[in-house]
Formats: sequence, structure tokens, C-alpha cells
Amino acid sequence: MTETTNETYTIDATGKRLGKVATEAATVLQGKNKADFVRHIKSEVKVEITNASKLDISEKKGGEIYQSYSGYPGGRKEETLSHLAGRLGYGEALKRSIAGMIPNNRHKKRLLTQLIISE
Repeated sequence: MTETTNETYTIDATGKRLGKVATEAATVLQGKNKADFVRHIKSEVKVEITNASKLDISEKKGGEIYQSYSGYPGGRKEETLSHLAGRLGYGEALKRSIAGMIPNNRHKKRLLTQLIISE
């Protein structure tokens, strides 16, 4: 029998790079920071990221392109990081970065619900 406990892990994003914060959050969400990590049991950890609007994003990374595809011909949409952040906030850019670092399996949706981002 396995026991799970609810924990909250807080990351302060003030002055940190987008990738560093996303990597740390993805690692903790998957439970890879614990000694008793097993791939088939997901940890019940809530990750809370504060001050997402104070991330250190360089001008070069501001032009990075985020893409989405609807599946239809001509359905590819492109958007730069700075435009996405202006439209939906830096929290959405951070959420998309973390989602790209989590494996595409049946646990991904549940893990992303345990992510709390505050501007």
C-alpha cells in the first residue's frame, strides 16, 4: 500500500529565467526530486509559482515563436512570446513551457491541474 501526502512547493520567479523556473516546476510536479520516485506513481505535490510577471526574459527570447495547429489545412497559428505575454500574461507562457517538459501520457492533464501560477 502506498501513502500519498499533499504538499505545496513554492517557487519565486523574481529575476529568474523562464526555462530555469519551468524546469524546476516540471521536475517537482513529476516527483523526480524525491528519493522514492517511481514512474507509475504520481506524487501529490502542488507547485505554486509566484511573481510570474517579474521573470527575466531577454529580448532574444521575446521573439521566440509559439505555434499551435488545429489539424485543418492552413490551421497553423504562430505567436511570439512577447505577444503571448501581452495578450494572456507571462503565466500562460510559463504554463506552456512547463507543459512541453511533461511527457504526453495520461498523467499530464492531472499534473497541470496541480500547477498554480500567480502574476
